[in-house]
Amino acid sequence: MIRPGKMIAEVLASIFKKPATNLYPAEKLDMPKKFRGKLIFHPDRCIGCKLCMKDCPSGAITINKIGDKQFEAVVDLGRCIYCAQCVYSCLKKALETTDNVELAQLDSNKLKVSLNENSNNSVDKPAE
Repeated sequence: MIRPGKMIAEVLASIFKKPATNLYPAEKLDMPKKFRGKLIFHPDRCIGCKLCMKDCPSGAITINKIGDKQFEAVVDLGRCIYCAQCVYSCLKKALETTDNVELAQLDSNKLKVSLNENSNNSVDKPAE
C-alpha cells in the first residue's frame, strides 16, 4: 500500500528542486567536444577517391564529379547515422563534423543535400 505521508513529502521536496530538463530551443545547447553533427565538405581538398562512400555503413553519402578535379558530396540526412566514419576514412580531410544538431526538416526532399562550394554547405538546399 502507498503511504500518503511519504508521497506528500516527496512532492513538497520537488517544489524547491531545479528542473532536470533543458530550456531548448529558448537556450542553445552546449554540445560536447568532438560531437558528430552536420557534415562540412571542403571540395578543394577532395580527390574523388570515394573512400567515404565505401566506408559509410548506411550509404548516405555520394561523391559526384562536377568538373575537372572538382567534386561535390551529396548527403542523405534521412539515412545518415552520424557515425562520422566518412570523416575518419577521408585521406585528405575533405569532410568534417560540426556541432550543429538542428537538421530537422518538414519536407523529406530537403533531407538530401548537396555539399559543395556553391551551396555554402547549407542544409536548406536540396540536391538535384
